[in-house]
Amino acid sequence: MLGAVEGPSWKQAEDIRDIYDFRDVLGTIKHPNIVALDDIYESGCHLYLIMQLVSGGELFDRIVEKGFYTERDASRLIFQVLDAVKYLHDLGIVHRDLKPENLLYYSLDEDSKIMISDFGLSKMEDPSSVLSTACGTPGYVAPEVLAQKPYSKAVDCWSIGVIAYILLCGYPPFYDENDAKLFEQILKAEYEFDSPYWDDISDSAKDFIRHLMEKDPEKRFTCEQALQHPWIAGDTALDKNIHQSVSEQIKKNFAKSKWKQAFNATAVVRHMRKLQLGTSQEGQGQPVSPGELLTPTAGGPVAGYCCRDCCVEPGPELLPTLPPQL
Repeated sequence: MLGAVEGPSWKQAEDIRDIYDFRDVLGTIKHPNIVALDDIYESGCHLYLIMQLVSGGELFDRIVEKGFYTERDASRLIFQVLDAVKYLHDLGIVHRDLKPENLLYYSLDEDSKIMISDFGLSKMEDPSSVLSTACGTPGYVAPEVLAQKPYSKAVDCWSIGVIAYILLCGYPPFYDENDAKLFEQILKAEYEFDSPYWDDISDSAKDFIRHLMEKDPEKRFTCEQALQHPWIAGDTALDKNIHQSVSEQIKKNFAKSKWKQAFNATAVVRHMRKLQLGTSQEGQGQPVSPGELLTPTAGGPVAGYCCRDCCVEPGPELLPTLPPQL
């Protein structure tokens, strides 16, 4: 796979720093479940990142295509993710954007391994500083990130818990058509195991998710602890076919979803604070949804709040556009 960073903006000192930090992170990684950086080339106005080819497609697509899918299948998938993320954490790397869309199958083989991709928001932990930039993808981001508190590699473990939740029911643990209310749910860690979707899911699976989706990062499972949980290391994951229910929910909830879009949470958090004060970026009584802050027509806010420690500042033509809310 080929990725290109275009100039001339990337020639700016801060952009160069970000890009080469990104290269250094990828160049360190050698794991069978992580997409590798094969090479890097620089031209006058482009920087080319040559990534390992993976051709098996996205996680959700493969689940929908299956005729048979069980808790045990989900457990095996999460085991691979945990093992890879533990490897990253042991190297001092925090991914910061784990989500199903960044989990790709290596090949089209039925027993293909899963691969973690997209390290655009990843960061090396630095003992002399703390991670505090709010960035990630709506719905998968940990409460402490939205609270704009210093955070650690525990944010990745929260995201794995969200992924495990979705793999077992097909819908997200947090949802509201109002973005501010969505983030309020996450900040409070308010989620349920709804009937009938969770009736056939084991108590062990629910316990596993609770330990990862723990609001307090100090109490949250690490990858090492999660790998030792009976749902992963034991035989408590059930073999009952849950394909019909899960695939129907995936198609309903993720076909056109803003959950696929990375975002700059700093802009959203600041906007939420303005809403609490009864103001907005477009004037009293006319709040702007966080999604609108990400569209090209919104212009400046995203560029102005771009997180310098985790991503290259996009030009207007590269800003993501969220689909309309259903």
